[in-house]
Amino acid sequence: MNYLSIEAERLPDRIRSAVSLAWSLFAKKVGGRLISINKEASMQLQYAYILQQILSLIVFDEKEAVTLELEESRLVDGSLCEIDILVTGQYSDLLYPIAIELKCYKTYSTTGGKRGATDIFRKDVYEDFAILERYIESNQTKAGISLIMTDMESLIYPKSKKGKCWDYDISDGTIIYPGRLMTPIGGKPVEIELKKQYTLKWLQYGSFWFAEIEGNAFSFGQ
Repeated sequence: MNYLSIEAERLPDRIRSAVSLAWSLFAKKVGGRLISINKEASMQLQYAYILQQILSLIVFDEKEAVTLELEESRLVDGSLCEIDILVTGQYSDLLYPIAIELKCYKTYSTTGGKRGATDIFRKDVYEDFAILERYIESNQTKAGISLIMTDMESLIYPKSKKGKCWDYDISDGTIIYPGRLMTPIGGKPVEIELKKQYTLKWLQYGSFWFAEIEGNAFSFGQ
């Protein structure tokens, strides 16, 4: 969770910094059991609340403004998609929107039963990467960030990677290269195309692991 100065000269840099700082604070509060997260919806609301407080502090000019919207709809390639959190910075007539997608996987559901379908969760993480790329390509946003949390250590540090579901590997240190993934999951066809490179780095707070991931342009010199 690296972030630039929260007091950077450029508003887009301040906003990007705020996203990371809010995620770091959220992670530490969840790890310290000051915030209880039972599913993705509560993750979204609690993180957005922290982020909103920080965003309100980083507007330094009367020409600047920052807005935060939840479940904002955008038309991409003829399909209506909902961005989990959309943060938009404005300076005069210039706009800088950032899309944030969130994923949460807990070992036990809100009803107390043990959850399964970790293969679907991993695949969904990859799908978030793809949709964030599409938001940028369609000029809906300038940047896309994936925020992920889980309490399942075996997703982060697996003892083995047997089975086709590990084509969607999210374990610590994994590097995801551009390409097309078509391994079926849950008996359903999958087609995910990624054009950027992603590095999975997880941090642990309490009994939870947290990752903040933003795709980078890929070059063969890497």
